[in-house]
Amino acid sequence: MPLRFGILVFPDVQQLDLTGPYEVLASAKDAEVELIWKDRNPVMSSTHLSLTPTATFDDCRPLDVLCIPGGGGVNALLEDQTVLDFVWERAGQVRYITSVCSGALVLGAAGLLRGKRATTHWYAHDFLEEFGAIPVDERIVEDGKLITAGGVTSGIDFGLALVARLLGQEEAEIVQLSLEYAPAPPFRSGTPAEASPAVLAQAKKRLSGSRRVREAIFARWREARAAAAPARIHG
Repeated sequence: MPLRFGILVFPDVQQLDLTGPYEVLASAKDAEVELIWKDRNPVMSSTHLSLTPTATFDDCRPLDVLCIPGGGGVNALLEDQTVLDFVWERAGQVRYITSVCSGALVLGAAGLLRGKRATTHWYAHDFLEEFGAIPVDERIVEDGKLITAGGVTSGIDFGLALVARLLGQEEAEIVQLSLEYAPAPPFRSGTPAEASPAVLAQAKKRLSGSRRVREAIFARWREARAAAAPARIHG
């Protein structure tokens, strides 16, 4: 029986968060990958790539792994109880519940990060503690059946690590070679520590719109907790 991977697809998803691990997982032997959303209508990524779901919350078959990618669309998911209920329910059924980039925040909103080691995109790391998680500055972090990956391109590394865990290192290496995945970026600015202050400032500026929305959501939650009427979060 093939391994079944499910990846959440949603409006304004960061497409590489999704397509990176998708390509790796779909290239592995005996593996099937579903793109899951509320319905089968195409959704648009943050860079205007149209993505078509292949399964819905209602008809998705049992999965071995569920992955939540990130992107600006995560902000809406944080307060979407239908999505959070689906993630919570499936987390109890899968072998691994996983995320890429800011998708970790959806796992947190679903009540799945409390007391867990986790990572996410560098510009969302400070939100992890809001969910009781233990932030770890690594590209891939495993804690029991929870696996979280860092920002965007970390999803490819995550996919290979997952293939190795479920199908063996040799299969993961075959997939890696087939995809000629041997990163050698022309610049060393892929992390805040490596980037120059000017580059870091400009990157934060470009990401500031989504972050402001996210900060407002967390501020509302804090106010609600302070008023003893917390937003409904599983866990």
